[in-house]
Amino acid sequence: MTLLEELHWRGLYADCTDSDALAKRTAEGPMTLYCGFDPTADSLHVGNLVPLFALRRFQLHGHHPIALAGGATGMVGDPSGKSAERNLQTDEQVAHNIACQKAQLAKFLDFEVKANPARLVNNADWTAGVTYLEFLRDIGKHFTVNWMVAKESVRARMDDRDAGISYTEFSYMLLQAFDFYHLRRNFGCELQVGATDQWGNITAGTELIRKKLGATAYGLVFPLLTKSDGTKYGKTAAGAVWLDPKRTSPYRFYQFFMQAEDADVVNLLKVLTFLAPAEIDALEAEVQKNPGARAAQKAVARELTTLVHGADALAAATKASEILFGGPLDGVTEEIFQDVVGEVPTKDLDKSKLTAPGAPLLELLVHTGLCSSKGQARKDIEGGGIYLNNTRIAEVSRTVTTGDLLFGKYLLLRKGKRTYAVCSVAEL
Repeated sequence: MTLLEELHWRGLYADCTDSDALAKRTAEGPMTLYCGFDPTADSLHVGNLVPLFALRRFQLHGHHPIALAGGATGMVGDPSGKSAERNLQTDEQVAHNIACQKAQLAKFLDFEVKANPARLVNNADWTAGVTYLEFLRDIGKHFTVNWMVAKESVRARMDDRDAGISYTEFSYMLLQAFDFYHLRRNFGCELQVGATDQWGNITAGTELIRKKLGATAYGLVFPLLTKSDGTKYGKTAAGAVWLDPKRTSPYRFYQFFMQAEDADVVNLLKVLTFLAPAEIDALEAEVQKNPGARAAQKAVARELTTLVHGADALAAATKASEILFGGPLDGVTEEIFQDVVGEVPTKDLDKSKLTAPGAPLLELLVHTGLCSSKGQARKDIEGGGIYLNNTRIAEVSRTVTTGDLLFGKYLLLRKGKRTYAVCSVAEL
């Protein structure tokens, strides 16, 4: 398959300003393309992976990708896909966020390869020195308000009488058009890619390039990453799934994709991995044949965790996952175990209760809520369904002492196959 054919197959081709011309241009040889990333946070998140992977796919096919950090546009905020005005950030916040995102971008784009190295640019470099009057005269005059209002990102906000849209955010598409114009003129950039909510901004750029340079430029957009129920993918009840391990641990990142629904996982394989079509087809067949094995979920989680966090983080995440499936604790580090602690109910326990002769296991099972009463706890132990540190307990009279503590801090209790609780022990 050609690159564009592959994008179609992966479901990454929603619209293009001129699909036939772009197909012909990409077949002629390497071209330069760009995608922008607004520094609204100090980390990229799962939702950023689709455009980021688009740049990577083009680079793997020999093209020249540019990642644009929105040092200028980030001060304004893109209204696309937003139902309310964004909070404005300070210069210091934007600079900090860009610095943090730079390190993450380097994990996906090759900035060192000789043939077609990726480039990172900051639109503040060419925007900061432009005066307001210069911008109105050189850029604003090329757009009618009628044309701008017709764009979906603007019209949706204008139709909302309560939220509305400020002049600041209304002007955003002109700033992004200015970016595309600058990159076309100075770097020969012919293509901008982004999600469908960027269509208005992207076509503003192609229009400005046509009017000011008399040159051709293309826009290509792909669908937003959504679940089968139509909601955005990449969010949990706790919020966005971040690429920064300090915000979302590698274990939680891994588990997020392990828990993908069967209805979503094949699309995730196509969109968020670089596995070959034949491999994905085989995994799709496995989903139909044996969904309980979760082979496709494991593949997505493995590929993404390795790419985002590295092989060591993947090994740690899979080890932590094994613990929650009753795996042995041999060789488990405290760091890995703390990921487990964050996933199961945890109860504090006074360490003095574990001094000789120790605390009856029956009491701890009730204390953690695993059993409703000592009588129920006794029945569960006799039935072979109670585990301490993933080892089955057969004695109803079993007591727990400080010698049972993991890392001198924790007790891992389990009832049945998957119901866990942790006692966190401290000097009280």
